[in-house]
Amino acid sequence: MTATGAGIERARAVLREVFGYGSFRPGQEAVIADVLAGRDTLVVMPTGGGKSICYQVPALVLGEGLTLVVSCRCSR
Repeated sequence: MTATGAGIERARAVLREVFGYGSFRPGQEAVIADVLAGRDTLVVMPTGGGKSICYQVPALVLGEGLTLVVSCRCSR
C-alpha cells in the first residue's frame, strides 16, 4: 500500500473513531487524499457540504504541527 493509501485508510479510521461516520460524503475523500499527499488544496462546498471534515481529519491523521484554515463568509 502506498503512503497515500495508508493515509486514506487512517483517515477512514479517524472518521469512524473520532466522528462516528461510516463513510465520507461525496468529494471529501478526494480532498483529504490531496491534503495528505501534500498538495495545496482549495475546497469550495455549499453550507452543510462537509468542509470541516476536509480539514479536521487530515489534521488528526498528520498529528503534530499546525493546521491553518482560512475561511470566508462571503455575502452578496
